[in-house]
Amino acid sequence: MSIAALAFYLFALCVIAGGLFTVISRNPVHSVLWLILAFLSSAGLFVLLGAEFVAMLLIIVYVGAVAVLFLFVVMMLDVDFAELKAGMAQYLPVALLIGVILLMQLGMAVGVWQASDVAEAQRAAVTPDGVENTAALGHLIYDKYFLLFQLAGLILLVAMIGAIVLTLRHRKDIKRQNVLEQMWRDPAKAMELKDVKPGQGL
Repeated sequence: MSIAALAFYLFALCVIAGGLFTVISRNPVHSVLWLILAFLSSAGLFVLLGAEFVAMLLIIVYVGAVAVLFLFVVMMLDVDFAELKAGMAQYLPVALLIGVILLMQLGMAVGVWQASDVAEAQRAAVTPDGVENTAALGHLIYDKYFLLFQLAGLILLVAMIGAIVLTLRHRKDIKRQNVLEQMWRDPAKAMELKDVKPGQGL
C-alpha cells in the first residue's frame, strides 16, 4: 500500500469518526472539537486530490472562523443541553429510519461506482503546464469570471446591509457615542481646575 493510499484511508476514517462523534457526543464542546477534526481531515483529503486552495480555504474559513464561533457560542451560552437532548429520544425511531435509508443509498452508489479511465487526464487538462492549482483558480476568478465574481460580492454586501437594517433597533435608554460632539468640544470647558487646600476635600 502506497503512502498516498494510507493517508487517504487515515483521513477518511478521521472524517467518519469526527462526524459520528460530533452527533453522538454528550458534551457540546466536545462535539465542536470533533467537528474541527472532521474539517481538518477533509482538508487533508482535498490536498490529496490536488485542490490545495480549497483545503486552505476549509481550514481558514471553517476551522478558523465558523468552528471557533460555534465553540465560543456553546461555551458562553448557559443552555441546559441535557434537557434539550432529553426531548430528542421521541424522535430516535425516525432518525434511525432516515439513517438506514441513507446507508442504503450510499451502498447502492458505491456498488455501481467505477473510476473513469480519462479522469486523471481531464483533471490535469484543467490547469496548464507549470501553473499551480491556486494560480489557475485565481486566473479564472479574477480574469475570465471577474464581473460575475464582483456581482456575487455585491449581492452578499447588499444582503449583509439588509440584515443589519432589518435587525437594528434603536433604544432610548442606552447612552450612545456622539463623535461630532467629542470632536467639537472646547478644551477650556471640558476641564476645570480646582485649588484643593491641605485637609480639605472636594
